[in-house]
Amino acid sequence: MAEEYKVGNIIKGQVTGIEKYGIFVSIDPWWDGLIHISEVSDSFVKDIHDYVKIGETIYCQILDVNEENLQLKLSIKNINYKAFSSNSLVKETRKGFLPLKEHLPIWINEKLQEYQK
Repeated sequence: MAEEYKVGNIIKGQVTGIEKYGIFVSIDPWWDGLIHISEVSDSFVKDIHDYVKIGETIYCQILDVNEENLQLKLSIKNINYKAFSSNSLVKETRKGFLPLKEHLPIWINEKLQEYQK
């Protein structure tokens, strides 16, 4: 068993399926997990899709480990399960590389002046 797959540990996984009864999570190429609907929230869960989406990376807490089947029972209800995504910091604009193109001649001239000194 991988050292990090112990009861109580927080691990990262990717949501691979959503059913009425829970969320399927892929942890790595060998291990999978299930978050039962009762482990999604302390409140009533009307629709699991309100919490996660397929393909999303989330954090999960390990409740039980089945080494024989390489399966984990997981929970997200008592942790901050939303994984930080660096992609959310990148805002797409219509300008694309235009700002770089505009500044390139300025940067080149600055460096040339530094070398000439």
